Amino acid sequence: MEKLCNVQCTTMSQLKCITEAWLQIVECRRVLKWTYAYGYYLPEHEKTKTQFFEYLQGEAEAGLERLHRCAEKELDKYVTADGPLSDFDDFRTKLTGLTSVTKTYFENLVRALENGLEDVNSTACNKIVSPRSPASPRSPTGRY
Repeated sequence: MEKLCNVQCTTMSQLKCITEAWLQIVECRRVLKWTYAYGYYLPEHEKTKTQFFEYLQGEAEAGLERLHRCAEKELDKYVTADGPLSDFDDFRTKLTGLTSVTKTYFENLVRALENGLEDVNSTACNKIVSPRSPASPRSPTGRY
């Protein structure tokens, strides 16, 4: 962090977003590891809940990977530069935004898991209607 301060001619307080990003990465990895256990124990007959869970987990994981890539790989450009780079403020803004978005993804994931994925009505969604059954919707022309 000191080297980055010197290279980019900035203060430690302006680099707070980097520390916050890494703390968020650590917290998200901790949550993510437990989601795999949660998913493993989802009842097989609740396919809709499983799909919803996998969607939430995937979105959270993708957001985390974007944040991690930015905090690790993109930061390196500014640490190894010969002098201050004009787009460093843009990088800080991007990192702050990714940290916030990732936090939101994981908060939504945790909230859904704490509520037992109740946003999904698995019994109604798991019923499959045969295309030939009288309950299936027809097109306006009466054809399937």
